[in-house]
Amino acid sequence: MKQLTAIMIGAGARGAAYANYALDYPHELKFVSVAESNPERLAKFAEKHGIPAERQYASWEQILEEPLADIAIISTQDRMHYQPTLKALKNKYHVLLEKPMSPDPEECIEMELAAKENGRLLTICHVLRYTPFWSAIKRLLTEGRIGEVVSIQLNENVGYWHMAHSFVRGNWNNSDKSSPMILAKSCHDMDVLSWLMDQACLRVSSYGSLKHFHSGNAPVGSSDTCIGCAVEARCPYSAPRFYLGEGKSWARHFTEDLTRENIVKGLKETNYGRCVYKSDNNVVDHQVVNMEFTGGATATFSMCGFTRHQERRIQIMGTKGEIRGEEGKITVMDFVTHENTEIQIPEQTSGHGGGDSGIVRSFLKEVSGYNGSESLTSASASVRSHLMAFAAEQSRLNNGQSIKLDDFYKKLIVQV
Repeated sequence: MKQLTAIMIGAGARGAAYANYALDYPHELKFVSVAESNPERLAKFAEKHGIPAERQYASWEQILEEPLADIAIISTQDRMHYQPTLKALKNKYHVLLEKPMSPDPEECIEMELAAKENGRLLTICHVLRYTPFWSAIKRLLTEGRIGEVVSIQLNENVGYWHMAHSFVRGNWNNSDKSSPMILAKSCHDMDVLSWLMDQACLRVSSYGSLKHFHSGNAPVGSSDTCIGCAVEARCPYSAPRFYLGEGKSWARHFTEDLTRENIVKGLKETNYGRCVYKSDNNVVDHQVVNMEFTGGATATFSMCGFTRHQERRIQIMGTKGEIRGEEGKITVMDFVTHENTEIQIPEQTSGHGGGDSGIVRSFLKEVSGYNGSESLTSASASVRSHLMAFAAEQSRLNNGQSIKLDDFYKKLIVQV
């Protein structure tokens, strides 16, 4: 495979994670230009990838004035995906786009259509499909190891510290500025459920709320920020305890220099030091979704921010057996022999259980041999799972009303 060239739009945490592939496999991928509004991140990315000053830009508009490479990786914030994606496709880039596609379902459909009109790949970063763990589960189902799937239960344990970092204090804490929680965090789960079931989802219903992280639960004597707060030492969501302790690497979201002094300075000056009960967050901290598929199978999904660890656990019940999966281990239970087969998945070196490097590797191969076919997580596949998330949120806001996916899609396509 020949070396492909790329531009990066948005050099934050996710962009940097995908770009690491070029450092590990420089014969396959090289970044020739970058656009990033944060000067520190821009300089750091450019230095790491050897990008000259004349190919460093502060905005996506500048970098997309003319074609510069084979592919574009777009890792901007959720509400900044739509316009650069359309422009990149028009400029004949193959595009790798961070999830979610957009908080607007109509924009998602428009991006899908634009990829087809321009004859280019638009692959969405649903990285779970590219991990050894989820790939192994998919293979077991395809081989018929548990017969026909009847029901799936998937739990996403967000982790209390991750909930506080990303969805109370961080970039995805307010759906008016980013996306609803079911889309921002759990579109991965809607996608993997759709993929494993391999059938169209007919209808969904959902319940959930912002139960804990609001001013009504603020401890007596608490202040607006953690530093200087009288009850900080007793609070599970203490920002200094997390960012100066086990979560030190996560402090990169607000400072590039991880010295104690800079972290404390960042906690004083950014939202990452705010009290979790006195932020401007509005996304749910727990939600459940019920799904029915065309063959009659069902699935339930539960997302909760109140867990010690960040992990996913799945149980798949079939007519001939059962699969249970959790971090690094898959167990297949046979109904005839009563044998239990355990599959251990080795710890992966790249992020998201190997998904970050896996999706880039797959994308590069698809671009190199592009013949008009769809990728594993193409816009077409992603739109369908995104619609499951959009419909679930509509159901949640309407007291759990059941939403038919076909009707939901037909109303949207008329407006596009």
